[in-house]
Amino acid sequence: MLRIPGPGSRTPDDVVIGPLDLAARVDEALAVQAAAFGLSADEVTVRRQIVLRHIAYPGARALGAFTRDDRLVGFVYGMPNDRTHWWSTVVQPYLRARGHDDWLDDSFVITELHVLPAYQNRGIGRALITRITDEADQPRSILSAIDVDSPARGLYFSLGYEDLARQVLFPSAPKPYAVMGAPLPLRR
Repeated sequence: MLRIPGPGSRTPDDVVIGPLDLAARVDEALAVQAAAFGLSADEVTVRRQIVLRHIAYPGARALGAFTRDDRLVGFVYGMPNDRTHWWSTVVQPYLRARGHDDWLDDSFVITELHVLPAYQNRGIGRALITRITDEADQPRSILSAIDVDSPARGLYFSLGYEDLARQVLFPSAPKPYAVMGAPLPLRR
């Protein structure tokens, strides 16, 4: 377990990063994602099935950020990339057009990373993503993020991620995304 100091008192017992049984706690995780990402109830219903399918893939792993009373306040999950997965099939033409098609091979995908707004800007997202990628067998990591200047993209840039493709359009997503990649281990 990794302890993250809290605000003010900086006590080491405020938030603990550890393994997350995402299948068992999927509704809690989706509540965090809904609060952090602004999802509607219908979107949560759709994502629930997606998360349950993803977590069953070979090599998929999840970590959570927990308060002392076991409340989930953040989570990350990912898996080794597979070119046959839906995400890869969508981003592949964009990456190929920019000469980055090889990033789909031998990469660990950060599928989701979310922290409740009240717990953001405390190093929890950084701890989650560095811990999960430290455990990856692949030499690099890829992810997608909404293609705007945001704290999330700032975090990814600070960890060594670079834009591999921008203005990537996912079906039914209202905003374009950027696909980002970084060699592992991530910068601290």
